[in-house]
Amino acid sequence: MRRVVLLLVLVGATSMVVAQYYDRWGRRNRNPLPAEMQWEVEPNFKRDVFTFVRIQYGSYGRRGGWDTDFPDSDYNFSFRLQQLTALKVNPQPVILQLTDPELFSYPWIYIIEPGRLAFSSEEVVALRRYLLTGGFLMVDDFWGEDEYENFYNEIKRVFPEREPEELPVEHPIFSCVFPLNAKPQVPNIRVGHDSQYTGVTWERWDAQTPHYKGIFDDKGRLMVIICHNTDLGDGWEREGDDPWYFEEFAEKRAYPLGINIIFYAMTH
Repeated sequence: MRRVVLLLVLVGATSMVVAQYYDRWGRRNRNPLPAEMQWEVEPNFKRDVFTFVRIQYGSYGRRGGWDTDFPDSDYNFSFRLQQLTALKVNPQPVILQLTDPELFSYPWIYIIEPGRLAFSSEEVVALRRYLLTGGFLMVDDFWGEDEYENFYNEIKRVFPEREPEELPVEHPIFSCVFPLNAKPQVPNIRVGHDSQYTGVTWERWDAQTPHYKGIFDDKGRLMVIICHNTDLGDGWEREGDDPWYFEEFAEKRAYPLGINIIFYAMTH
């Protein structure tokens, strides 16, 4: 944990000066990106950098949450990954649907707020093929039993023969870059800010315990990490909004685990 704090304290001031803008839907956007969040990708190796790929999906009942925390979390995480690791990173995140042929050009994808997610039959086939041929899926930011049940039912359509397995804190994904002694719970910024007074870091009464579950292929490779009862994306998105939230949740939990997940996915 000391390594995490020392590394991020050195760059923490950056988060407080990044200007924020709004797009035509009223969502916060960075357009143009501040100079410190722009870097050149070697022209001959544009396909050989890590790209943050967010999946756009359909939902039951209401507008989907696929764009939650977008675009700030995607830009911030890409920036921190480039800044804090030796990995070469694309400064421009990508949004794809699972049926896009370009999906197979990227080794890592991200689905957020899957509590009302609804895969089409074509998406089920595409996601299964993507994961079994080497892709990695990170699922984040859903809370409570109802939302988990919905996601579970949808991912079982993809892998009816496989069960999500709880990852023990001893799993290397919790220590491969930054050592974490416990499974981190990252709440939204309101709950996170109030937690310094309340001690509460969960968003729902039935979501008090963070769970990190994995789905493995036949050779034991982790294909999917399911981050339930936690919101790493808000830790990335909101890093510049509140100093205490940054220090307690972005710096100590959301970024270290996010970087661990990328490192583990890209080396296994």
